[in-house]
Amino acid sequence: MKTNDKRALVSSILGSGLDDMNVMFLSFSLSSIITDLNLSGAAAGWIGTITNLGMLLGGLVFGVLADRYNKFNVFKITVLIFSLATGFIYFVNHLYMLYLLRFIAGIGVGGEYGVAFSIMAGIVPKNKLGRIASLNGIIGQVGSITAAILAAVIAPALGWRGLFLFGFLPVLLILWAHFSIDSETILERDAEDQVIIEQDKPKIKELFAEPETRRLTISLMIMATVQIAGYFGMMNWLPTMMQQQLGISVSDSSQWMIATILGMSLGMFVFGQLFDQMGPRKSFGLFLFSSAISVYLFTLVNTPWMIIIGGAIVGFFVNGMFTGYAAVTTLLYPQRIRTIANNTILNVGRAVGGFSSVIIGKILESSGVPMVMLFLASLYLISLVTMLSIPDFKSKNYAPLIQSAEY
Repeated sequence: MKTNDKRALVSSILGSGLDDMNVMFLSFSLSSIITDLNLSGAAAGWIGTITNLGMLLGGLVFGVLADRYNKFNVFKITVLIFSLATGFIYFVNHLYMLYLLRFIAGIGVGGEYGVAFSIMAGIVPKNKLGRIASLNGIIGQVGSITAAILAAVIAPALGWRGLFLFGFLPVLLILWAHFSIDSETILERDAEDQVIIEQDKPKIKELFAEPETRRLTISLMIMATVQIAGYFGMMNWLPTMMQQQLGISVSDSSQWMIATILGMSLGMFVFGQLFDQMGPRKSFGLFLFSSAISVYLFTLVNTPWMIIIGGAIVGFFVNGMFTGYAAVTTLLYPQRIRTIANNTILNVGRAVGGFSSVIIGKILESSGVPMVMLFLASLYLISLVTMLSIPDFKSKNYAPLIQSAEY
């Protein structure tokens, strides 16, 4: 692998880690934001939902731009957007300004994910996509752990606004990437491919052009929606649930979050290995069923140690399979629309699944924690049924649904 490609791979993975760190700042500051701005549960839930709507817009726009033009240049723009928008939240003193900045940050995050993974997929062998996807996810969890540590250290001293100042950190990555990496030599297309793309530019509608393509795209969107609903529901609301209903401090909830994130990281590592060895059907099936069971059983925890252990187990299954979506989408769609497919599928899931923040806020206010966990467990069973209906998931040979010269 060329030095330039190695640097591009590292920067793409680090970009994912930093966007997870920025997104997780909301989880650790949500209860403080609710108190400071005097918000209802539903109004607070809209912060996460609006972020996800921004992710949808960013995913659609930057997915198309990345497949048409230079992916790495597009990647740098997306990181810069979410970094600046997150950092400027430090100056927020009104709910609607917070909504606006989170929406803009969401645009950057939504664009970054699929673009970054497309860069990775163009560099690493296809039989290692599950593992590189898991590494990418694990680095993302390192970003989440960093957010948890910063929350425990910074929030007590500088308040929740001080935490968001660290959103400016990814700007340093962009400066390094700009001056150290030659973006023109990454994922070079041959002259024939470039002419074809210029004459027939990749479009989002190609994901729905044929009945089989449409079925696969919609099925993956449903699964991604469940994945995001469960993840954001847990990570945005569970710390707040424990702080308010179990009397746990922000510092204690940060310890729970770190244990949960460590469980997620281990789950991603295991899932990546299983994905490459067993194929998507068995690996997704195992993790979806286990997610439904573990989320529901979490309602039984009632001691600090049970909370930590239970959080790690839930995290292992609930988010362990997250990285598989990028891998399977990359393998089932051709290169010309690879970024479009990844960004569209994931960010539709984010936009729709993001409403779980609002729904969970309402359920929590009316029915309590057990009903929230029952709601989440039911979602994973819906995803399991959807996954079993996808014929392309039957084999680990990853025969692409859409044939192209690449395959």
